[in-house]
Amino acid sequence: MIGDLLNATVLIGIASSGIQLATPYLYASIGEMFGQRSGVLNLGVEGMMLMGAFTAFYTVHNTGSLVLGVLAALMIGALMGLAMAVISVTLQAEQGISGIGIYLFGLGMSDLLFQKSFSQIVTVRGFPTIRIPLLSEIPVIGEVFFEHNLLVYVAFALVPLAWFVLNKTTLGLKIRAVGQNPQAADTMGISVARVRYFTVTLGGMLASMAGASLSIALLNVFQQNMTAGQGFIAVALVYFGSWRPGGVLIGALLFSTVNALQLWVRTKGIDIPAEYASMAPYLLTILALVFASKRVDQPAALSKPFERGD
Repeated sequence: MIGDLLNATVLIGIASSGIQLATPYLYASIGEMFGQRSGVLNLGVEGMMLMGAFTAFYTVHNTGSLVLGVLAALMIGALMGLAMAVISVTLQAEQGISGIGIYLFGLGMSDLLFQKSFSQIVTVRGFPTIRIPLLSEIPVIGEVFFEHNLLVYVAFALVPLAWFVLNKTTLGLKIRAVGQNPQAADTMGISVARVRYFTVTLGGMLASMAGASLSIALLNVFQQNMTAGQGFIAVALVYFGSWRPGGVLIGALLFSTVNALQLWVRTKGIDIPAEYASMAPYLLTILALVFASKRVDQPAALSKPFERGD
């Protein structure tokens, strides 16, 4: 019953699972945030995650090297991000439609490659748990925060790093300028196209890392459409977090904790229909978008193509 969720062991498990499950959201959302801050909306995050997940899994399965798996995922993410940049920045296609095209490509290609490469579901040995000395020994806190794999720690480290880059560096100033007023940025000598190419490619790499964190760190398996909408939730988190790393972090933890809760509900066999528990993260996504739609602080040039002389 509901009381089964209220004991200390289960609550610690939910909190720890929430930290782990926030990992793909953080990678994908931070990458998408950079792209949107420069004015490019990428709805292809889900497809990039799927390709990154498969590429990393395939590489680790065939080489046994986690490092090569990560590098392969970063490479395929960079290529897909570059493709999105060409379509949206150079060809100035409608960004929403081109993003959906990237998503469908990633969905179909990852499925096709998986079917051609594996005759059945297989697993790999993914990133091991790293217990931080001393900190992991702290009661409750240690188990929740300091007993995770490397990709979890890196994902959370990206939050302060992204804040620093956006707010304390010349690169961050250029990104924000291009996203707010590309005409003025161009007048000041900033290459709008170059900045957008960089941010969208970076976003592709981080989206691919989000997928890799699923297939070689959290689940250690690949299956068709394994992201199950997490890429679209990541896009929603950027809006929810007001295009700020701290806000994205709060949103990612909120979504992942809800997801962890519904998983524990199933595990404990609590008398709640499985369909209702499964839809909770997606219902929260809709509510987040409704909440975010009332805000007016999005980048002024978001999803608007730029051409010199406009």
